[in-house]
Amino acid sequence: MIGLCGCGRMGQPMLAALLAAGFEAKGLDIRPPSDFAGLPVTNDPKTFATGLSTLITVVRDADQTDAVLFGAANLAQAPGLERIMICSTLSPRYVRSLAGRVPQAVALIDAPMSGAAIAAQEARLSFMLGGAEHELDRVQPFLAAMGRHFHRMGDFGAGSAAKVLNNLLAASNTAMTRLVLDWADAQQIDEAKLLALIATSSGQNWFASGFETIEFARDGYSDDNTIGILVKDVEAALDAAPEGFSKALPQLVQRSIAALKPRARFSD
Repeated sequence: MIGLCGCGRMGQPMLAALLAAGFEAKGLDIRPPSDFAGLPVTNDPKTFATGLSTLITVVRDADQTDAVLFGAANLAQAPGLERIMICSTLSPRYVRSLAGRVPQAVALIDAPMSGAAIAAQEARLSFMLGGAEHELDRVQPFLAAMGRHFHRMGDFGAGSAAKVLNNLLAASNTAMTRLVLDWADAQQIDEAKLLALIATSSGQNWFASGFETIEFARDGYSDDNTIGILVKDVEAALDAAPEGFSKALPQLVQRSIAALKPRARFSD
């Protein structure tokens, strides 16, 4: 039995994808089961732990991961548990520390994903993977039900390290593209025309090219939205910064993202 903990914007469609692929799966969330019509989701950790062999965590941060694995739920000690797959974007330093905290009989895989909620809904997530090759082979059918791209980065923790580096670039693109668009407004340059230019020129980047389809492209900072999550993700990268390397640029990106205000559509 696969158990997915954290049935939010990402976890809920991931659980639905597993079920659609024919896997025996269930979810755990703090919200009541009535919020998940048609999905086998409980808010009772004891019920969730019954028959659990593979645990997938998709909670927000390290504190919530700790609560799931070692707190009141204590799912790391679930009878019969064979493996834990960490899909949240967390500090690689924290992720690697889990190896000394879970029972040795439980295999650990880190599998943070990219693609936002729309990719989860369309089962086309990208996974960055860390763990023993034979364990990655075992979970590949689960991953294939939820995603489309699978990048094996190395041992446990390598997936998380790759993910926070990827997200550091995503945050940088977000901060600079939003600044460029604001400066363009001040010079009465049409937004759509500028984005079309960027898409075919040296300033091309993921955020600008997908500006009209990225769900959070025009959002301002809020602790509980994707912009807020980007701020958290940069913090995760900073926590694992190599010794002797400057943190100044990532910290500036983080402050810039945290200062974003909502952006109206150019036609508003």
